[in-house]
Amino acid sequence: MEQISKAYFSPGDDCFNAVKQYLENAKTSLQICVFTISDNRISEIIKDLYHGGIDLRIITDNDKRFDEGSDIESLLKTGVRIKADDSNQHMHHKFAIIDNKIVLTGSFNWTRSASKVNYENMLVINHINTVNQYIIEFEKLWNKFNHISLNNNIKS
Repeated sequence: MEQISKAYFSPGDDCFNAVKQYLENAKTSLQICVFTISDNRISEIIKDLYHGGIDLRIITDNDKRFDEGSDIESLLKTGVRIKADDSNQHMHHKFAIIDNKIVLTGSFNWTRSASKVNYENMLVINHINTVNQYIIEFEKLWNKFNHISLNNNIKS
């Protein structure tokens, strides 16, 4: 596989377009570990992938779950498996692993303001050693945090 190492910057649509492109090209799996998701365009892509049979898991921060505009409840209603950090600290990562082959990472929040007004960045990389480190981190957090449900509770 050709090595990928591409950087994208906002404000503007470069980061969003890259997220869209790489997510829509997922074939088997998608693990998302982001502080918050409030960009409906990204949430709709995630829902489409879920309905298309992609193995999909999300880790988020519990403090952002009920923010105005948060799409976590909508994703839960779709059936997506979601876990949340319920500690006093923040789960502040912003990365996604596509098909265990590509990582999207950087400061880019999955929000409209990240595209429209914030100075943020995203790096796309497929270096296998780096991807494996992100897989290990995702699995560590997935095993540490608890599932969340629609009735606002966090459960084991």
